Amino acid sequence: MITNRRHLAAGALLGIAGLGACARGAPVTRQTGAEFLGRASLGQRAEQIRAAAAGLGWATDARGPGLTRAILNIRSHQAVVDISYDAQRFLISYVSSVNLDYDGNTIHRSYNAWVQNLQNAIVAQSGNQPVR
Repeated sequence: MITNRRHLAAGALLGIAGLGACARGAPVTRQTGAEFLGRASLGQRAEQIRAAAAGLGWATDARGPGLTRAILNIRSHQAVVDISYDAQRFLISYVSSVNLDYDGNTIHRSYNAWVQNLQNAIVAQSGNQPVR
């Protein structure tokens, strides 16, 4: 009987610890960026960013020359980033999120993966465009 109680208590503690591990986030990537491949105009860079983002399900909104806002909605989750750029490089910056457990320092692990995928797609898209 005592052994069963110990097993139950140990199981409950492991279950609680496991739930805590699942809920834990990762340090938020506030900014990340890279160099574009090849040469292109600012307008071509805007189109490359739009195409790369759209391919991953991000909606984009041009905010002016050299600035695009990108929003990713997945189920009840939302990530919002600004992408600032010139003809040579770009920078992705965290703006806001919904249901990603952002606490000022950590965020749901998926956010960083989504942003890394966006960065990789932008670089790849810039290499797929003909130089004009």
